[in-house]
Amino acid sequence: MRIVVPDLISNSYFPVIAAADLGFFKRAGLDLEVELLFPVNAAYEALRRGEVDFVGGSAHSVLAAFPDFRGARLLAAQAQGMYWFLVMHKDLKPQRGQLECVKGRTIGAAPWVEMGLRALLTSGGIDLTADQVKVVPVPGSQGAGVNFGVTAARALEERRIDGFWANGMGTEVAVRRGVGAVVLDVRRGDGPRGCFDYTFSALATSQRLLDENPDAAAAAVRALVATQLALAVEPARATQVGNKRFPPEEAALIAELIRRDVPYYSASISRQAITGMCGFARSMKLLHNEPRYEDIVATALAPLWD
Repeated sequence: MRIVVPDLISNSYFPVIAAADLGFFKRAGLDLEVELLFPVNAAYEALRRGEVDFVGGSAHSVLAAFPDFRGARLLAAQAQGMYWFLVMHKDLKPQRGQLECVKGRTIGAAPWVEMGLRALLTSGGIDLTADQVKVVPVPGSQGAGVNFGVTAARALEERRIDGFWANGMGTEVAVRRGVGAVVLDVRRGDGPRGCFDYTFSALATSQRLLDENPDAAAAAVRALVATQLALAVEPARATQVGNKRFPPEEAALIAELIRRDVPYYSASISRQAITGMCGFARSMKLLHNEPRYEDIVATALAPLWD
């Protein structure tokens, strides 16, 4: 069986990666290897075509391949809340929580990820057109095998962009190198009201797999929950995965990033999270009706979240 994530050298989808590398998928009876497939819409399109069995990606991005969520289900959350950071170049003297620094600037963001930034800036009073804010792909992020956050940090350092909207790893690299400053960390309270629930890091599959192999879906959720618990108890275990997957600089950072993320490690998908995500998706014209919670979430597996 195959599971893909849109970013590998990252904390965003680390519970899924660790579930494979620390043996939790195997203990649950699944022969699953994690592969990189960027961007996230390509990952969900591969799920729709039946080329992969699971995707670890942003929840709202299911809509890239499954209109109105038809034919797909969210199995569990890898962590709670929208998990990207707005980072601007330090030379711009950005202030935490202040969006004025984006005016007239070019900000790099991945496909579908950028929608969260656009909605957040608009809700925060920024007129993207009048304020001349350009949200663009990060230079160099289209190649096979490229990991987005680290590439974004490099592009910021080289001043090919003024800022980026990306994962915690790219953020940490940019900050430690002295080139970036965090403007918004949504998970930890920054940004306009309601933006926490725009999306979250999810584990998703197709309705077809749920119908044909429900035991595999249940096993994947059990493995994810066990991994979240193991990392919560001992975040240092993340280094074992990092040493296998990441370059040395990023491998040395991952345990600290996971320690910070542990408070958000819960597999549960609340009705509030789905309501917030659907409202965001409708505002971006990604969703055109009001699907029920049960039409989006594999509720039969909810008892496994605990």
